[in-house]
Amino acid sequence: MKIAIYGQYYKDNTEEIIDRLLAVFDSYGPHIAVETNFYNALAEKELLAGRNYPVFSGHEELNGFDILICIGGDGTMLRAATYVRDKNIPIVGINAGRLGFLATVQQENIPHLLPLLFENKYKISPRTLLTVDYDGKPETPAGELDFALNEVTVSRKDTTSMITIETKLNGEYLNSYWADGLIISTPTGSTGYSLSCGGPVLMPEVSSLVITPIAPHNLNARPLVIPDDTEIELRVSSREEQHLVSLDSRIISMDVETAICIKKTGFKINLVEFAEEKFTDTLRKKLLWGEDKRN
Repeated sequence: MKIAIYGQYYKDNTEEIIDRLLAVFDSYGPHIAVETNFYNALAEKELLAGRNYPVFSGHEELNGFDILICIGGDGTMLRAATYVRDKNIPIVGINAGRLGFLATVQQENIPHLLPLLFENKYKISPRTLLTVDYDGKPETPAGELDFALNEVTVSRKDTTSMITIETKLNGEYLNSYWADGLIISTPTGSTGYSLSCGGPVLMPEVSSLVITPIAPHNLNARPLVIPDDTEIELRVSSREEQHLVSLDSRIISMDVETAICIKKTGFKINLVEFAEEKFTDTLRKKLLWGEDKRN
């Protein structure tokens, strides 16, 4: 088995996570490659116990890999998706952060759960992605601004004034949102920015998207669930000449009155789900459902 390892930061718990990973790898002997910057951070801290692993620095070098293990929080998982892209390589998230709706494997469960990869005792959870198109879009915008796993967001820039977002669905006018911005969320992203703005939680397998306004002035504007095969067109008006468009955490500036087309991509990202870390279990744990401080 060929396994790629990716992480963005060295944290206080990284050493313990790496120690547990190496113990599993010693038992099963997979071929390992580590993302270049993360490898250098681990080597600097002398966490690799003298092992020399091949490195990779881009998605082109991941051909033939079976699994990508991502160490970090949900933000690191989103970044990992830009390495996998359309290669159908399943991603396993080891949570070194806090909340962790995507990175669901807790470090204390590594010795128990990671061997299940080698025994094929896991489930693949396909996740919908969104892509953005607009006039003047570069051929390869930084190589990474082609899709979003969580959400596409339009928001104000260089102003405290609200913006107006004219919204069409499959060419039909829906609404003009007067707000700080608008979130177009996938089911995966429904537990992220959209949730904090009052949007609903969607199960990952639901074929839907959520349109969630950010601090709308028209108070009767509410989050809207739509089919995921809908083509969404947004056009922003503002006192400023530009506004922001973000695909997950990657942000670009765009001229106002530019027509922005948002739709799902022709491929999905595959996340690994273990029987003991199902989405419903994660919801209960992370959102404290059923907790009653009176007891």
